[in-house]
Amino acid sequence: MCGRSSLTKTEKEIEQRFNATFYSDELERYNPLPNFNVAPTQMHPVLSNEDPGHLHFYKWGLIPFWAKDKSIGSKMINARSETLMEKPAFRNLLKSRRCLVPFDGFYEWKKTEKTRLPFRIVTTDQEIFSVAGLWDTWKDPGTGDLLHSFTLITIHPNKLMEAIHDRMPAILTPENEKLWIDPEVSPGEALQLLLPYPDENMMAYEVSARVNNVRNNDPSLLEPLDRLESGIQTSLF
Repeated sequence: MCGRSSLTKTEKEIEQRFNATFYSDELERYNPLPNFNVAPTQMHPVLSNEDPGHLHFYKWGLIPFWAKDKSIGSKMINARSETLMEKPAFRNLLKSRRCLVPFDGFYEWKKTEKTRLPFRIVTTDQEIFSVAGLWDTWKDPGTGDLLHSFTLITIHPNKLMEAIHDRMPAILTPENEKLWIDPEVSPGEALQLLLPYPDENMMAYEVSARVNNVRNNDPSLLEPLDRLESGIQTSLF
């Protein structure tokens, strides 16, 4: 599961990275950057196959077009790659509604006998990376307003991640990003792009438990936790 991330870069840096632009009215409306503690239900930048030249803000937590209300989104923040072709909520989206979701890190919790330790994971070869996602549009039956939302695809972990958790987000290489949102790429071909990111190009380090509370959102969340100073040790690495 991937349920907490970060995107601490400026809109200009993100635009340059994806060769796409934000709409100024969306930036003014949401103004979410930088975000050191991105959580489900928040609005977050997305680059969709429908408009690859522009970055839009979608709600994290997929709300299928057929949903009776938007509360279902909190239960659909992730989609397992192995079942994308089986579940109706994802199967059609894999054909026509794929997207890139930019981050510069994500958080995962390692279970121990006594507690859960938060780790931040980053890519060492990309300052901003993208996770493969699916999106949909839901129409509010009461107001008629349209709401765009997305889910992050998760896959089996690489060697680095398996020491922390049994899943990891489907991080794409820059080359595969273009293929993921290419409408000419079939669902079967798209699934072949969902591979564990090379562990030699990733780094994980423990961070403060302050990240557990989504109300905490500041640069200190990114700092490595010095467990030798705190008197607590971990044998993860």
